[in-house]
Amino acid sequence: MNKLHALSLAAALSSSVLLSNSQAQELPQPFSKALQVAAIPAQNVGVYVQEASVGGKVLASANAGVALNPASTMKLVTTGAALELLGPTYSWKTQAYTDGNQVGNVLQGDLIFKGNGDPKLVLENFWLFLRQIRAKGIRDIRGNVVLDRSTFDENAYDPSQFDGDPMKPYNVGPDALLLNYKAITFRFAPDQSSGQVNVTVDPPLAAYPIKAPRLGKGGCDDWQGKLQASIDANGASFNGVLPASCGEKTWYVNPYKMNSTQYFGAVFRQMWADLGGTFSGSVKSGALPPEARLITEWSSVSLPEVIRDINKYSNNVMARQLLLTIAADILKLPATPERGARAVQSWLANKGIDATGLVIENGSGLSRSERISALTMGRMMAAAFQSPTMPEFVSSMPLVGYDGTMRKRLKSQTVAGQAHVKTGTLNDVRAIAGYVLAASGKYYAVVCLINHANAPRGQAAQDALLQWVYENG
Repeated sequence: MNKLHALSLAAALSSSVLLSNSQAQELPQPFSKALQVAAIPAQNVGVYVQEASVGGKVLASANAGVALNPASTMKLVTTGAALELLGPTYSWKTQAYTDGNQVGNVLQGDLIFKGNGDPKLVLENFWLFLRQIRAKGIRDIRGNVVLDRSTFDENAYDPSQFDGDPMKPYNVGPDALLLNYKAITFRFAPDQSSGQVNVTVDPPLAAYPIKAPRLGKGGCDDWQGKLQASIDANGASFNGVLPASCGEKTWYVNPYKMNSTQYFGAVFRQMWADLGGTFSGSVKSGALPPEARLITEWSSVSLPEVIRDINKYSNNVMARQLLLTIAADILKLPATPERGARAVQSWLANKGIDATGLVIENGSGLSRSERISALTMGRMMAAAFQSPTMPEFVSSMPLVGYDGTMRKRLKSQTVAGQAHVKTGTLNDVRAIAGYVLAASGKYYAVVCLINHANAPRGQAAQDALLQWVYENG
């Protein structure tokens, strides 16, 4: 029994079950049977099903007051809080300033970028932003490019802390000037006629040499390991082989040995040159000078579009950015995860929702320490259904049987298309949380958290629970 199982079991055995109507609810028979088949003990499962209204009827509940690891369903807490605290029309502003004089198309001074945490400053948006700067008549920058990230507190971040695999894109750390998720895409195309492997990189990076792997033989198992990659600020070297049997391959990488300033600089230099601009200075971190002049700003997509990406596709990097945005906007201080967690806890308290046992580490659920009870999650979901932002919140979740992380589940069942459900997956954790429109026409908030070594076998039980709510709610 690992530490997670021990903590979950101890909590389950020592905690009394909390129910809004103070009466125990029997679990649905199809759900209980599926748990037995999966060899998952009932004490390692937290369930809460409530009619989607404050004080609504509790349809099923067990171990509801036990704080368990929710995996990515924690994103519902972060996004629900953001919708109400920031508002559904919220957007992020990334600003460009100059510090110096502009003479004709020459900037005799620095260009300063001030970031405010935009989670979706992707390449096409950054290109349009740079076009706005060029439209101000600036072509030749004779100073430096300065990056002001002070909206977020720049604490040290270890990309290997979660799972020891810092190259995974989901391990990119938060950044007030996050550009293109700080990810690099390598595409490998074996060419048997020349006996070589062609490698392309996206985004294009200025002065970034790439050493291609050799074309090899044999099977394609562990092809990424066979590449023997070395990726840092000076370039990418693939010192191994790519077996010809692999065909074309794509690898999404967090270049963790390349800091955010170096990444931003390499992308900026290439894009600025592509737009006909010239720049020979340095790209460095710094503070916005008080005398700097705002020349233009980029407005992000609206918050509902961002939370749709977070919930439908379980984007961990964007969820971390969002928690810090809450902290910066509400507390008016350089954002930290701890300050974001404090703002969310206050939000729940103001709604009268007991959050005993709630632990928020980064707001994404990509964490071994985050905890929430099915009761807290369920009551938050029920309250959110009565909020003016309900339509944006519900539509951000995967539609069962149709899209997102639920697109392949329950496709042949009558609940398909009748429920919006967020999933959560970690080793030893399987979780669902969302809403079911029952055949009766009533909406129900449904939460099921499984923390056990056999949790991967618990999907059938969770699917059975959703179908049961649809039929019996």
